[in-house]
Amino acid sequence: MKKLFQTLLFATLLFACNTGKKSDTTEKTTMQTDKESLYSYPETTKEDVVDEYFGVKVSDPYRWLEDDNSADTKSWVRKQNDVTIDYLDGIEWRDALHERLEEIWNYEKYSTPFKKKGKYYFFKNDGLQNQSVLYVQDKLDGEPVEVLDPNKFSEDGSASLGSFSFSDDGRYLAYGVSKGGSDWRTVYVKDLKTGKTLDDKLEWIKFSGMAWAGNGFYYSRYEEPEKGGELSAKNNFHKVYYHKVGTAQSEDMIVFTDRDHPERNFYVNTTEDERFLTLSGSESTSGNALYFRDLKTNGGDFTPIVETFDSDFWVVDNFGDKLVVMTNDEAPNMRVLLIDTKRPSRENWKELIPETEEKLRSIDLIGDKIMATYIKDAASKVKIFAESGRFVEEMQLPGIGQISGFSGKRKDDEAFYSFTSFTQPSTKYRYNTKTGQSEVFKESKIDFDPDLYETKQVFFKSYDGTKVPMFITHKKGLALDGNNPTLLYGYGGFDISILPGFSISNLILLENGGVYAVANIRGGGEYGKKWHEAGTKLNKQNVFNDFISAAEYLIDNKYTSSERLAIEGRSNGGLLVGACMTQRPDLFKVALPAVGVMDMLRYHKFTIGKFWATDYGTSEESDEQFKNLLSYSPVHNIRKGTSYPATLVTTADHDDRVVPAHSFKFAAALQEGHVGENPVMIRIDVDAGHGAGKSTAKAIDERADILTFMFHNFGMDVNYKNIED
Repeated sequence: MKKLFQTLLFATLLFACNTGKKSDTTEKTTMQTDKESLYSYPETTKEDVVDEYFGVKVSDPYRWLEDDNSADTKSWVRKQNDVTIDYLDGIEWRDALHERLEEIWNYEKYSTPFKKKGKYYFFKNDGLQNQSVLYVQDKLDGEPVEVLDPNKFSEDGSASLGSFSFSDDGRYLAYGVSKGGSDWRTVYVKDLKTGKTLDDKLEWIKFSGMAWAGNGFYYSRYEEPEKGGELSAKNNFHKVYYHKVGTAQSEDMIVFTDRDHPERNFYVNTTEDERFLTLSGSESTSGNALYFRDLKTNGGDFTPIVETFDSDFWVVDNFGDKLVVMTNDEAPNMRVLLIDTKRPSRENWKELIPETEEKLRSIDLIGDKIMATYIKDAASKVKIFAESGRFVEEMQLPGIGQISGFSGKRKDDEAFYSFTSFTQPSTKYRYNTKTGQSEVFKESKIDFDPDLYETKQVFFKSYDGTKVPMFITHKKGLALDGNNPTLLYGYGGFDISILPGFSISNLILLENGGVYAVANIRGGGEYGKKWHEAGTKLNKQNVFNDFISAAEYLIDNKYTSSERLAIEGRSNGGLLVGACMTQRPDLFKVALPAVGVMDMLRYHKFTIGKFWATDYGTSEESDEQFKNLLSYSPVHNIRKGTSYPATLVTTADHDDRVVPAHSFKFAAALQEGHVGENPVMIRIDVDAGHGAGKSTAKAIDERADILTFMFHNFGMDVNYKNIED
């Protein structure tokens, strides 16, 4: 399935504003940590900055930390990291845990293979390589040949491969390189016939693929940002270009731009036969307008199909003149339409696959089949249809887990997919579209026995009576004595579904007698559009209530206690953790907010934050929205003299999706307000971003530190020599 780059989250998100007059006062005070604190936190300067929202004055004393280029901010980051490192270095078994994590991480990992011009391509990581390497082989049992090694992009592994795309004839590979984890991409072109990288170099590309047509490809980019604002300035005027292979970027032709709506983003794709160019325009992470151009007639203007932003539309491919489109228009759980390009108006749309009780997550057209992947109670389910839309059969999966989607072409008689669960590493399967049979193609060989563990799904009631699913994984025979170290994970936003998936680092928790729980709370996409909207804007508190209810379920059912319970979330999930720990500081022992959106009054002032407004609302939108945001914004709800959970905030200096200022301000406010023995610290990664493309070495270091922090504050003494088999 050719996916539109529409959601802007990739993951995963996130906020800020001022509707009144801002104080220019520069009087400064210095924050002193509480006298009872056991830790010597760096002094954090406070400035007298006040914003006014609908007549309400709101102080923002740490506004200066938003300037990631200032010497003061860099000094603050260095001092905070020093405190955190000193704390972790003082835990005697920290190195042993790091070594164990590195040991189990060190196994061969393969991506799902895909075909191009009869050849098989796949990514492989030998175990501890910082970045996975792209290989090709002529036959499934042939000798792999290296195509592209991202480890050669930089010496320290901080540069990574972003999106990539092959020309239809298989000769050229266009690929984007990210430096330091940033969302910015520089695109290069490699001639696979000669093995040489061409002089083509395309810069300032963000949230874009490469859609090939003829001897070039379409892509989207922004204008070059002002120096110093690359990682924090607002991104406006997303334009679509066409690049011809072998030419300079300055010669690229503008295909589409919208000067009247600078905050809209535009994404293009071509159908598999390169006949149609489709254009998706978005104002947020939900809903898009849709247009197309018939390249067979050599261009012309784009023809509109939908020009509002009320629903989501994804063009999968085409059947001749008809576009195959997946949408939640008049179908909260998604359906599939046929839209005739000769008569594209709504009254002529034909339903190919109707909506069902399960949410349709994706479809892939392979051979003469439609492979439809659904979500049923937060796990994957696959139905197979004929191209006419006739149901053929349900595919039998290895268990309760997650299917990644299928790779294959319309002319192929085989497809590949991967399956994973909380206790099963990603296994690659080869599917025969003629016989309907699957066989294992590649399976991971890891020092881990999944038969020792079990996953169960429970349904708990939230505060308003809503039933919410949760997966719970632990060793078989676990004693429910209320004393098990437990990590509860959640996200709850942007229509993103958190499905079963294997995590190497979670093995450390499980083999130490721990429990890993994932709550599929509202705001996500597990049950379609209604479930998502039930956790947005004025309904956002439902998300936090669901997560708090999940924690209470684990405690009430003796899986754990408040003294052995940690909560974790990333991006929008970082907001989740920040909100829950400030609303119920008594409920959790450890809080692990990662790259979170913590300042809900100013989030939309940075990079792509404006796109998150459909989930959050903005502080400028209305008095009602402002008060709602203020009621749960983590930075604004820290109360002085309160004992908060042991907290390790994690972020990165090159995160240009959720800028690190969110985490900086939250950590500073938390250190000021917190009293008691629990440490509240921040770990700021260097030359890393929101998470995508992070090197293996950095990923292991970060995860080892998080686990060490969590176990130590649970009062655990980790000794790998005494772990039970």
